[in-house]
Amino acid sequence: MKKFGFSPKRSSSSFIAHYPSPSRFALPAPTRSLSDSVMVQTLGLAEPVIVKWDPESSTYAKVTSLFYENRTEAFEFIKIVNKLHKAMHSLAAENSNSELLIRAQHLMQIAMKRLEKEFYQILSLNRAQLDPESVSTRSSRTSPRSSLSLTELFDESDDEVRVAGELITEVENAAEGVMKDLKTIADCMISSGYGRECVNIYKLIRKSIVDEGIYKLGIQKLKPTHVHKMAFEVLDVKIQSWLDALKIVVKTLFHGERVLCDQVFASSDSIREACYTDITKEGALILFGFPEIVAKNSKKAPERIFRMLDMYTAIADRWPDIVFLFSFQSTSVAVNQAVNALVKLGETVRLDLTEYEALLNKESLKTTVAGAGVHKVTLDTMNYLSLLGNYGVLADILLDNPPPEKVQMPETFIDRSFTEDSPAPALSLWLTWFIFVLVCKLDAKAKHYKDVSQAYLFLVNNLQHIISTVRSSNLRYLLGDDWINKRKSEVQKFAANYERVAWGQVIDSVPKNMSAMTMTAENARDCFKKINTLFDETHRKQLAVEIPNSKLRDEIKVSVARKLLPAYTEFYNAWRVEMGKNRKYAGVVKYAPEDIGHALSDLFFGSGSASAASMSSSLSESRTSLSR
Repeated sequence: MKKFGFSPKRSSSSFIAHYPSPSRFALPAPTRSLSDSVMVQTLGLAEPVIVKWDPESSTYAKVTSLFYENRTEAFEFIKIVNKLHKAMHSLAAENSNSELLIRAQHLMQIAMKRLEKEFYQILSLNRAQLDPESVSTRSSRTSPRSSLSLTELFDESDDEVRVAGELITEVENAAEGVMKDLKTIADCMISSGYGRECVNIYKLIRKSIVDEGIYKLGIQKLKPTHVHKMAFEVLDVKIQSWLDALKIVVKTLFHGERVLCDQVFASSDSIREACYTDITKEGALILFGFPEIVAKNSKKAPERIFRMLDMYTAIADRWPDIVFLFSFQSTSVAVNQAVNALVKLGETVRLDLTEYEALLNKESLKTTVAGAGVHKVTLDTMNYLSLLGNYGVLADILLDNPPPEKVQMPETFIDRSFTEDSPAPALSLWLTWFIFVLVCKLDAKAKHYKDVSQAYLFLVNNLQHIISTVRSSNLRYLLGDDWINKRKSEVQKFAANYERVAWGQVIDSVPKNMSAMTMTAENARDCFKKINTLFDETHRKQLAVEIPNSKLRDEIKVSVARKLLPAYTEFYNAWRVEMGKNRKYAGVVKYAPEDIGHALSDLFFGSGSASAASMSSSLSESRTSLSR
């Protein structure tokens, strides 16, 4: 067997010659990979920077804010942390058990605690700069869709606009700087695997701000039982608070929060969606749930419909914003709640219309108005309809819901060609139907007047009020000018009937065409007596009636005067002197034409005693002039 050993014959010099000296030969050191080398270098750079801001290492680091103290150093800190994370990632891919990774991970934990602290401080101490209104305003003004200028935002002088512009720019710049800092920290923490910690801090602070804002605006979750027991006056105040709050919450609070989330977490779609959802969903459900609860549980009242329409309009006007703000799949529940609110509000509106129709049909036929004036049911119904005409959303609500008994309306009352071509056919049909029901009620009430002339005047006054209301409101565009003209013709027909019944006998008692007729003094005396008696009786009856519409009042006065005064003046001038000469005819000429004119001018104000006193005074003056 061969053995290995030193040969005794071999000299030491030959050994040395065979094996180089240590100076020329060293044992090979363990070789480092590129990742190890990069990590060693990165640790050398990162350790002093990160340890300096370790809150556990010094009081200075504990009480001082990195981003407030030196923003340049803050961004260097972020840069170093990102570099450290990159080096760790490379090394872990080659040797996940490297001791260098343990050192790096320890530094990373210190850095993340520092950034958590900075993130929390920036969010907490910059509530003013991150106020949703400031963020939302900046977003609106920088958006290409915005066309508002400062002169439109502020109706002030040029100097005030300039100062306002400078202040807004200052606020916007501050907000932009804060959002940039938050985004930088968020990007670093998320990329380093600490996104959950970052998100938890963000949601904790921002949700409290949103919830506080909603609460301060008076938006609270209501229980259905409480709403059902609530007096409408109390509920009305809450609805008004909701209406005032909706615009602010949607356009400012939610919009500002969406902008902030989008900016801070721009690097991760899933994180910004999750953050925005957790922050706003609860408030949105309370906000959009309020109208549904009110619509389902509020007590019935004639005025309730207008509050339902107010809330429907408010949501409809904000619909594009609502859809945009809650476009995430996780926030679709908020959009669904808003849809449910619209559906329930629409159902309640249709129910209230049906209820009002029933209420109108129950109106007593026997209640009339003293003086044949405008009835309360006419005032209330036309006020109700004119207010309804202001709501454009009513066309959508009634789109597939025409009035149930439209077939009963006569063709003379409804212009079907206009109704079908109307921008809101169903609404036009509903409005026409309501007025038709009202007119039928008025026609029935008119039959309860013992004086037929007052019955006609009652219809004149009430139809004229209907026309005036339609003309002066949006009802004009929903019913059409032809419909108005037809109703005006009806007023003229009823007015003519009133004149015929009330004044026909007086007018017929005056002789016509004096030049072509033969009349004795006795005949003239009898005519004067008959005229006096009929005029006194008619005037006395008409003192009690009124015509509220001044134009219509003057038209009827003029019409009566034109039929009566010319013939009476001719007759009066023909026999006045003769009647004055003979004592047996004394007192027969009771009225001068001027007296009749004055008596007519005092009519239709519904003030009988005052008019009678005025007429008595005129008569005494007339008799004095006649005696002279």
